[in-house]
Formats: sequence, structure tokens, C-alpha cells
Amino acid sequence: MTQAGDIKKQYKKRTLFQETWRRLVKNRGAMLGLAFLVLLVVAAALSPVIFDYEKDVIGQNMQDRLMGPGAAHWFGTDEYGRDLFARVIYGARYSLIIGVGSVLLGLVVGTILGSQAGFHGGVVDSIIMRGIDIFYSIPNIMTAVVIVSLLGPSTVNLMIALAFSCASSFARIVRASVMTIRDQEYVESSYAMGLPTWKIIVKHILPNCLSPIIVQITLLIGTTIISASSLSFLGIGVPAPAPEWGALLSAGRSHIRDASYMCIIPGLAIMFTVLALNLLGDGLRDALDPKLKK
Repeated sequence: MTQAGDIKKQYKKRTLFQETWRRLVKNRGAMLGLAFLVLLVVAAALSPVIFDYEKDVIGQNMQDRLMGPGAAHWFGTDEYGRDLFARVIYGARYSLIIGVGSVLLGLVVGTILGSQAGFHGGVVDSIIMRGIDIFYSIPNIMTAVVIVSLLGPSTVNLMIALAFSCASSFARIVRASVMTIRDQEYVESSYAMGLPTWKIIVKHILPNCLSPIIVQITLLIGTTIISASSLSFLGIGVPAPAPEWGALLSAGRSHIRDASYMCIIPGLAIMFTVLALNLLGDGLRDALDPKLKK
């Protein structure tokens, strides 16, 4: 009885972050994905220090044109003699900034719409959700193509275009979470005390919706990176000569027979990054699921 009491007391002392981290560490896939992402973020952050952008990333050297991977150039060179390793590492900055920026922008918009729809219900819920349903019926890539075509190709415009699809996903998740919490006694007591609606949502409701939101963030970042790479591959994403991964794939397709590494290496960068994000997202979902806690 004493041992059970000690275990229960020790469990109560842990914060939500400590308990989530303890469960996350036990998931090997999630930790492998987290390690890869940390390494990628550090490499991307240090890339301006390691590489000279004008010389190593976009500078042309036709004497080293289409050199295969080796000691001099770990990932080989492209059709202009530019080091592919420097371009892939530097290109991680664009992919990560676009992925994270689009998701955060969509998170803000989706949280506002979803919380209002879930808390008020009725006419407000119908208007917001029917609008999201209409928007959700349009393919994400098509929406992004239209927006980027209207605003012009740039990193900021690409983030704005991809944020629309993220906002609709977050709105659905936040609405469902808010609808399960809004009738709780502590919410009704806050409402009876005269607290404004926005304060009740921000202080009492949204903190209890963090678990599904955090998981969705990790999963959507991977999806957004793929969408951004697809748009850059089509030529309407990040403008050249920026070494975005999708643009690298597009440049390498004309040399896929004689220099296939130009397509394989950027493709592997996208694949491993998205895989790491999905592994981390699955691990967070298991760590934050209250049904699995004992």
C-alpha cells in the first residue's frame, strides 16, 4: 500500500511536460525523428556561417559541372558546377521556414475560427463551418496555385497560400475540442462570473485543447513541406536561384539519366524530413493520449 502511494505521489509531482517527455523518450521512432529534426535545424541555422551564399550556393563554376558525389563534393555538383551539398543544406532553411511559418499562420486563423464556431454554436457555427467545408472541397494545391499566381512567386506569398489549407484543418480540430469542453462546470462558472468570452476561450478552453493541436502541427509541417516542394517543382514556388528542395528536384529532372543524384538527393531530403515529422507526430499522439496514461 505504501509503495502504491509513493508511486501515485511521484506521478502527481510530474508536470504535463515532464510526463509527456517521459513517455516520448520510450518511443524509439519518435526520438529518432526528433534527433534528425534537431540535426537538420542546427545545420540549416548554421548554413550561412558554414557556406558563402554568393560563392558556394549560387556561384557558378562550369569546370566542375555535373561531378558525381565524392570527396571534393559530397553530394556532387549540378549543371552549373554548384556544390549540391551546400545547396541542399541551405535549402533546408527555405523548406523549414515555409513549413513552420505556414502552419503557425494557419494555426492562428484556424484557432480563432474553430474556437468561435465551437463555443457559440448555432448560426455562428453553421456560417463558419459551411464556409470551411466549401473551401475544404477545393484541392489544396489548386488553391495554392491560384493564390501564388495572383500574388506572385515569393517565399512570403507561398507561406500565405499554404496557410489556407492549414487553417481549415486546425479549425475542425479546435471546434471539436471546444465543443467537448464548453459545457464543463468550470467553463460555466467562469461565464456566470461575467468573464468575457475571449478570456474564457483563451484561459480556460484552449489550454485543454493543446494535445490534438500539437500533434496536428507536426503532421501538417510535413504535408506543407511536400506542398511547397511541389509548387517549386512546378516553377511557381520560391523563385530561382534560391535552392529550395522542390526547385532542386525540378532542375535535376533534365539530367535524371546522366546525373540521377541531382534528383535522388533532394528527394531523399524531403522524404527523411517528412518521415521524421510523422514519427515525432505519432510519438506525441501516444504520449499525449490520456487513455494510454496509467
